[in-house]
Amino acid sequence: MTDPLSASLAAAVREARQDRALSAGVLAERSGVSRAMIGKIERGEAQPTAVLLSRLATALGLTLSELIARAEGDDRRFVRREDQPTWQDPVTGYVRRAVSPPGHGATELVEVDLPPGAKAGFPASSYAFADHQVWVLSGQLRFHEGEVVHELGEGDCLQLGRPADCAYENPGAEACRYLVVLTKM
Repeated sequence: MTDPLSASLAAAVREARQDRALSAGVLAERSGVSRAMIGKIERGEAQPTAVLLSRLATALGLTLSELIARAEGDDRRFVRREDQPTWQDPVTGYVRRAVSPPGHGATELVEVDLPPGAKAGFPASSYAFADHQVWVLSGQLRFHEGEVVHELGEGDCLQLGRPADCAYENPGAEACRYLVVLTKM
């Protein structure tokens, strides 16, 4: 592991699986992530991508933010910017910052910095139990929602429809910063 949050994420995935009395095989079946990869993640031998963490969180009945909050071991209702946990995807380089206090509220705010040319895709299951809105703070965002492609610029906001495979893509030459608003249904 390259940082303390990644090591904490390994423990959080293992503990959430065990809390639900799930075997690695059942979690693998529900998430579409191989048992071998789950084992490597739980032992801290592999740094998971955002897509893998999202699949695991969804299969565990958590949002990615809740999983990260568990890793942080934090339940404050107020959190200053400098104390908001960030995580960088090892493949795309995108940086995800959990803006909301890590409580168990119904709404979560997540700020993402997506590098130029980067694209991060997520399966429909990631969108199944929460209403999603995406608000572009700066730059350009090409959002793939199933077969539909949305071109968003600064200030534009998109509310996602039915769960579909989705991808966030930065077609611009500069970083794209956007806010994802998740409300559990």
